[in-house]
Order: sequence, then structure tokens, then C-alpha cells
Amino acid sequence: MRTFPALRATVLVAMMSSAFALTTPAIAAVTVAVSPSQVSLPANGAQQFTATVTGSTDQNVTWLVNGVPGGAPSLGTISTSGVYTAPANAPTSFTATVTAQAEAAPLSTAAASAVVAASTYSGSMYYVATTGSDSASGSAAAPWRTIQHAMNTVPAGATVQVAGGTYNELVTITHSGSATAGYITLTSAPGQTATIDGTGLGVPQGQQGLVTLQNASYVRVIGLQLQNYTSNSSSLVPLGIYIAGSGDHIEIRNNHIHNIVTTVTTSSGDAFGLAVYGTATTPISNLIIDGNELDHLTTGYSESLSVNGNVQNWQVTNNKVHDNDNIGIVAIGFEGTAPTTSLDQARNGWIAGNTVYNISSTTNPAYNDQPGADGIYVDGGTQITIEWNSVQAADLGIELASEHSSRVTSYVTARNNLVLYSNVTGISIGGYASSVGGTSHCTIVNNTLFENDTLQSGSGEFQVQYHASNNLFANNILYANSQGLLVNSFVASSTPPVTLENDLSYTSDGASAAYWVWNNITYTTLSTFQQASKSETNGLLADPLFKSVATPDLQLSAGSPAINTGVNLGLATEGAYDYAGSPRTTSSGLIDRGAYQN
Repeated sequence: MRTFPALRATVLVAMMSSAFALTTPAIAAVTVAVSPSQVSLPANGAQQFTATVTGSTDQNVTWLVNGVPGGAPSLGTISTSGVYTAPANAPTSFTATVTAQAEAAPLSTAAASAVVAASTYSGSMYYVATTGSDSASGSAAAPWRTIQHAMNTVPAGATVQVAGGTYNELVTITHSGSATAGYITLTSAPGQTATIDGTGLGVPQGQQGLVTLQNASYVRVIGLQLQNYTSNSSSLVPLGIYIAGSGDHIEIRNNHIHNIVTTVTTSSGDAFGLAVYGTATTPISNLIIDGNELDHLTTGYSESLSVNGNVQNWQVTNNKVHDNDNIGIVAIGFEGTAPTTSLDQARNGWIAGNTVYNISSTTNPAYNDQPGADGIYVDGGTQITIEWNSVQAADLGIELASEHSSRVTSYVTARNNLVLYSNVTGISIGGYASSVGGTSHCTIVNNTLFENDTLQSGSGEFQVQYHASNNLFANNILYANSQGLLVNSFVASSTPPVTLENDLSYTSDGASAAYWVWNNITYTTLSTFQQASKSETNGLLADPLFKSVATPDLQLSAGSPAINTGVNLGLATEGAYDYAGSPRTTSSGLIDRGAYQN
């Protein structure tokens, strides 16, 4: 799996400012000063940063860590008022750079950094093995037999190391580590794989994981295999890992979850690979889901990996999600998961570096075997950054929408992603019907969309549906298949649902095959589409000159019209790095179109 600069121990970010404008306004120079310029913090330590904007009466700034608005648990998080909180378990010599980006003008620069000391947790070690006994001491020489006994027994800061083998049990974790003592860690023994197998086990409480965390904090689950958990009833929901209630500082890393199954063939059947349900007034926060593999799940009407309800400051990073019969990764709001509507929304999230493929409901009887599964989906979430993901052969590559009337997905940025060979459409915004919700103030920039709508359904590369408003689609590369459909905005509207700017378009059959749909009217030339949409002024219909369309290799060859022709929208919008981990802009501030920076 690819490693990105943003996920390494050292994070290098220049401080920049931006505006949500497509051209640079002629205004006086704006600069930003941040204080203090450098600090040292312990794990979980906090620091108030102050930004001063000169050259403008507008003192508002956007705070970022490594170019991610609000940061993320592994990078440290920063509030809208500039309070940075260091990671609880940072690697040795961890360095993070926070950013204040002036909202008054684009491209003014300043710098500030926060140096974060590594965690020094060093709790006791306990052991579990298939040859052990729960009446033993739990030492290496006298291990326990069941994981559940270990998790009921160990104190805060302890690590439970499970020897390779198969454990046919359900594990529920209800007690916590702490900021001072450290995490309770459940992990496979080094070089071995502990397998929790659900064969023949029931589903207590109506919804149960092979591993369940209930109102637990400072807990880590690392390097386990979870498999073979099945339900034959619509009232019983099996999960690989289930996190519910409230909780703080939870890490789910490097686990393999597969063959979690519902055999119910109607829309009332549910199963999940990994689900996070924030069901309390206190949120689930500082959640890391990283490096896991979720595959061969039969989820019925549910999802492979779901973050739902009162969940804030979370990340879903570097996971591999594939060969499942419903949605790959989803962040959800407004389903009644949390006790009040104001809290019922996954928010302040980071979905990055994931590899998602073969996600389709065409073999799912709950969907009547019709294509409707997203690779990555935000359904009513807000303040989420989606970047560096590869989504291939999903029904819909990336979707930003809401399934609930009068509700919207809002303030989501999808940038620097690759979306290939989707069955229906590459990227979709707006609700699927007039009776549901929509998409507002979302930004889709510097993505590469390649030969999507393989079923030639008439959805195209970029689809705009119902109740979309104040959205931006810029600097993307759209390469349609022989169908030639690039943009499909089929809902007639007096106000534009999205502003398109500076996108590069082409088709596998050349420029003559290209067409666009706007307000449910078809346009066969770029100029007529520009006039009708009153956007895409600097759009270009030309061959992007990918390195290979056969492999495919979607990096840009020398001479590509996408090189150095993007609109620089500022760090908060375009991100610090491209899909491959290279700096997003050149030293002179130039930016390419598409997901790769040449």
C-alpha cells in the first residue's frame, strides 16, 4: 500500500491563504502572521495559536494541519479558534506544521509549526493463546485462553498479545485506557495472526461485532483477522468490528475483516464489516481507522465501512476495501443515530489514501441486483476531506449527497483522487430523487475520472442530480469512454447547481464524440455547453496525454495540456500533495489539472 507524506512522521506544509474564487482579485497584498512560531508539546498536549491578518479588515482564517482543514487524529487536530491538540500516540520525533490560511485573499503566505513529543506509554504485557487457561496468570509462560477474559481483566495501559490461532468467541470491550496510563491494546503476537472466527455464534443484543467497543476510550485493536460471522435473520446484524455509544481515542489498525454475511435477501437484511455508531450526546472522537482490509462481505442493505451519527475528528486512511456487494466507505448523517438532530452527523473527517475496488450491488438481491453501491459516499456528513483515494469498478465512484429530505451533505472537499471504470458514474452530487436531500457547498477539484459509466447508463463521468447548490467542480480531468458523456446535469433548475471551471475533457473516441447535458438539454460542443451553463469558461476539450490509456497510467506525459494550466485555489482547497504524494504546486505556484502534479 502506498505511503503518503501526510501520513509520515514528518509533515512539511507551507502556510498559504486562499479564497473560494476562481480568479485572483485585484486587492492589496494580504499577509498572515502566526504566533507562537514554534512549540514543543507532549502527547495530547494543546497549544493556542493566534493568526493576525494584515492588509485586510477580514481577520478570519482557516486552520489546517498538513493542508487538512481541522487536521486529523494522527496529525493532531486544530479548532476553528486555533487550538492545536497533539496526537495521543505520535511516533518518535513527530513533527507537524499547522497552517493559518487567510480567507480575505488567495496566495498570501506565512509559516508556523508545532513540534510534538512522542508518547511514552509503557504499560504491562499480557498474553492469550489457544493452549492457555483463564485461571492462569496471563503471563507469557501462563497465558489466558480467551480474549474476552483478558479484556475484562487488564488495567489501563496494558497490551494483550494474542498468539496465532483461531478463537471462536465474541469479544466486547467496555472499559478504557486513559490519557495518563495509556491505551488498552488488543493485538496479534508479532509475526503471527490471531483469528477471531464467528462460525456458529449467535448475535446477542440484536447487533454485535466479533469485536465490539461500547463506550470505550483509549483502546486499540491491531493486526487481527475477523471472519465468518453470519446472520439468517433480519433482526440480527453481524459485524466484524462494532464501535458504539461514545468514546475518545480509538484506533483500529491493520486488521483483516472478511466473510461477514447476512443471508437475508430483502432490504431488511444487514451486515457490516466495520461500523462506528455515535449514539450518545458525547461524541465518538479522535478515531483512527487505518490500514485495514475489508473484503468479501455480504452486507445486504448496509455498508462495508460506516461512520454514522455523533462522530467527530476521525480518519479513515490507507484501507483496502474490495469485492463487497454494497457501499465501500460511507460517512452518514441524519439517520436518527444520535439522540438529537444537531449531533446526528459524521463531521470533521479525513478519508485518504484508501484503495477501493469491485464494489457493486449487481449481485445483491436487496437491491434487486441493480447497480447502486458507492465506492466512497458521504450521505449527510459535513466538513470532510476526501483525498488520494483510488476508486475502481464501483457502481458509483464517489458520491456526495443526502438520502433525507431537506438535509444536505455540506462543506466536503474531494480532491486528488483517481476514479476509474465505475459502472454508473464517476462522481455524483445531488440526491437520487426529488423527494430526498442534496449537496451544498461541496468542492470537487483536481481529480482524474477515467472511462466511467461502463454500463453506458447515460450517467457519464460527472453526474448532478436533485437539490444541489453552491458547489464547485474545477481542475478535474474527465476522460469518457466511447459513450462520450462528460457532464450530466439532468435536473432543470433556474439556479446553477454547480460552478464548473478549468476542467479538461476528452473521450476514448476523440473530441468529436464528446457531449454534455445541462438543465436536461444535450450539447455537443464545448462552446454551447459553456454558454448554457455559464461556467467552464477556461474548460478545454483536448487529449490529456496520459502515459497510458491501456494500462492505464493516468500520470501526464510531457506536453500534456493539463500541465501548469490549473487554477490555483489555495492550500485549503487543493491540498498539499497530489495523488502520488508530490507537492501539489510548483515552486512558482503553478498547478496541473487532474490528480497528478507533473
